[in-house]
Amino acid sequence: MPAWVVGTPGPAASGPLRRIDRRIPVPAAGQVRVHVRVCGVCRTDLHLAEGDLPPRHDSVVPGHEVVGIVDQLGPGCVRFVEGDRVGVPWLAHTCGRCRFCLAGRENLCTRPQFTGWDLDGGYAPYVVAHEAFAYPVPEEFGDEQAAPLLCAGIIGYRALRRSQLPPGGRLGIYGFGGSAHLTAQMAMAEGARVHVMTRAPEARELALELGAASAGGADDPPPEPLDAAILFAPVGTLVLPALQALDRGGVLAIAGIHLSDIPVLDYERHLFQERALCSVTANTRDDGNEFLSAAARIPVRVATVAYGLDRADKALDDLAHDRVNGAAVLINGSGW
Repeated sequence: MPAWVVGTPGPAASGPLRRIDRRIPVPAAGQVRVHVRVCGVCRTDLHLAEGDLPPRHDSVVPGHEVVGIVDQLGPGCVRFVEGDRVGVPWLAHTCGRCRFCLAGRENLCTRPQFTGWDLDGGYAPYVVAHEAFAYPVPEEFGDEQAAPLLCAGIIGYRALRRSQLPPGGRLGIYGFGGSAHLTAQMAMAEGARVHVMTRAPEARELALELGAASAGGADDPPPEPLDAAILFAPVGTLVLPALQALDRGGVLAIAGIHLSDIPVLDYERHLFQERALCSVTANTRDDGNEFLSAAARIPVRVATVAYGLDRADKALDDLAHDRVNGAAVLINGSGW
């Protein structure tokens, strides 16, 4: 089968993805093989291709927002049957035995595996996944709309919970792409007033269309103090204005797996009065189940920009240059 792999990491415009031929994978015990219909393009894929995240092995296939159809079961599989529509997410496997897994904090597992980083992902027609870590896809969403939910949505949901936003609180969102536009809707459905700060005019328009109370430039001060904030843009310099925008006791959660360097903090301006700064590391399966259920109930609107799977390199380049308003998705057409 044809597949995209990370060759030599570098800027998206330099073509870090290569098309190669791969054998169609065969599922091992406890795994299912999924015929890919759609794979979302996550900023983590971009970090992997550009070298911000060192590849875990040579020629890894990116992609961890996969929606497809189970077409083969490995030995011992009982959760799904052939023909089921499933989602294959970022969290691919955990050990189940370390102190974090045993405490219900599997997102901090000491021996995790991730789709599209440790295990080959969905920038190909077929992918294998551990059935215990795949999700049934809510019927409320079509394939194209469901794909971004599987990482952008789930990670945004965990970031929202980590931000400790109080009921009816004031939330600041910095950066407004695939994950942020879903998280904003979740927060507003729970009664929050949302202020968006982002550099792209089109993203500001989308934020207001979805119901944000305001939308300004990336480092603009919001029109009122914030009870909580989430930083989605991988830009360390935005940590300072985000912290400064917090009211007393506010929390800033950093949602990304990669962040550029943070400038020196001024304790009195940025952290005093019990402001707090925290990171978000992966997610638990409970996070995923809770988010997918809530997303279907609201239901959230998923803004997507579609590309053929054969144009994955173009999708990554557009994402790198802020030419994607919402979430980019790769459609597996007949040519693949």
